[in-house]
Amino acid sequence: MNELVESPFANRSAVPETAGARQDQSRELADLQVVYTMAERFPRDEVKAMDRILLAFTRPLLAEKSQYEYSRGGTEIRGASIKSLEAIAAAWGNIDAAWRERSRGVDARGIPYSEVEAVAVDLQTRTRKRISFIVPHWRDTRQGGYVLKDERDCYELCANQAQRRVRACLEAVIPSDVVEAAMQQADVTLKAKADTSPEAMAKMVEAFAPFGVTKEHIEKRIQRRLDSITPMQVVTLKRIYASLRDEMSEPTEWFEMGDAPSAEAEGAPAAEGSRTASVKSRMKAGTKKKDAPPAGAKAKPGAGAATASATAAPRAADAPTKTDAAVVTYAEVAQALNEATNPDDANAAADLIRHVKDAQQRTELGALYSSRMADLDEDAP
Repeated sequence: MNELVESPFANRSAVPETAGARQDQSRELADLQVVYTMAERFPRDEVKAMDRILLAFTRPLLAEKSQYEYSRGGTEIRGASIKSLEAIAAAWGNIDAAWRERSRGVDARGIPYSEVEAVAVDLQTRTRKRISFIVPHWRDTRQGGYVLKDERDCYELCANQAQRRVRACLEAVIPSDVVEAAMQQADVTLKAKADTSPEAMAKMVEAFAPFGVTKEHIEKRIQRRLDSITPMQVVTLKRIYASLRDEMSEPTEWFEMGDAPSAEAEGAPAAEGSRTASVKSRMKAGTKKKDAPPAGAKAKPGAGAATASATAAPRAADAPTKTDAAVVTYAEVAQALNEATNPDDANAAADLIRHVKDAQQRTELGALYSSRMADLDEDAP
């Protein structure tokens, strides 16, 4: 008589299915049936949908944010941004796109992470695209980086990373010719708003001249000759000019100006090229202006000794402190974050958040950093 081998799973108890779990499953199934049934009953009119998409990209504000563009190895690389694909999906109809955090864990280095999934579905054609990826709860900085502990920071990091995958999913389910037509309409809208004629470019070079920015500096930034500039780059240069005109930034933050003057000669930080150093430099300059007496002010009795003492030794504002970031204020960090043009600049400004004294202000700056990173991610490939 044959003897049966004992099953290694015989003693394992089955996980009981609760009434709440069955109810959730029934609700999810019902929701899926409704959306698929409605998509089948009311299919999209592709002609009307295409008209809605083209009409949407005649709006200048949407056209300005419609594409990311950069040069690599002399080749121009461009594509639809997250906001433009969301607008296309809304006008195309019967498209569902979302992301969710599936689980959390800790990797071999001891860094917490989230497993995130992004998905886009064409409910009418049953086309689905899903991307799963890992998001470490870690923020890189110029000094190395640190683990994120605040739940809000972790969520916003996951959301920023997920939006790029959602964009890729939408590109997979929406016909490519629809996206290309929308981008062509955006180009037409920008050309109507942004003048790229030789006369307009000559005026732009003339406008930048008072700031020490030459035609060569501009061409080096846009990585092409000025006569081949794109409308989107014209819009970007106008924003840079407005920032310089309002004294919200310095030319070295936007253009490679060559060798900067020495720190001893100008009284500026050694790392003049970094945005963080520029923030501190402007802050120290503002402190000097506040401390300087008015031109017609009379000296108080006994001021001569104080003046001699100030001449012999540096003022407290200029003396080395325990940390250079001790003078950082909410306004300066917020300004640096708003002026950031790439993730490295935003991370450099974010390094100063922890030195702001007020806890509520640090929270607000963290939210601003996450928002800026989300905007900068749209310009990334």
